[in-house]
Amino acid sequence: MPLSEHEQRLFEQIERSLAEDPKFASAVRASDPRVHTRRRLLVAAGIIAVGLALVVYGTVIKTPLLSVAGFVVMLGAVGFALQSQRRGRTPDLHVVGGTSTRATAGRGRSRSRGRRSFIDRLEERWRERPEGHR
Repeated sequence: MPLSEHEQRLFEQIERSLAEDPKFASAVRASDPRVHTRRRLLVAAGIIAVGLALVVYGTVIKTPLLSVAGFVVMLGAVGFALQSQRRGRTPDLHVVGGTSTRATAGRGRSRSRGRRSFIDRLEERWRERPEGHR
């Protein structure tokens, strides 16, 4: 259902006011899951390099325990990277404060209901809004 002219004007006004607010823009940028995913992947890459250095150093000085520890560090970093990448792909909505809607909306609901698309959830919220706000 398309928006009325009045609703479109209100929507455009809200967009303009949000675009002009630098504090809001920085908060949204800071809560962007892609930024956090990229940072976690870079940290994981650094830890993998440290683990590889431990493996090589343990091999050179003939200390198998150090080489095994380096391998375990690398394995943990790869697991962290895979988990971060998987978490970055999930469409998880964040409030500007950084809390997840999945944590609050998932209570009392089935898991399949949380997997719906963003548009489906918005449409459902629109239909379930109080009658006095129409």
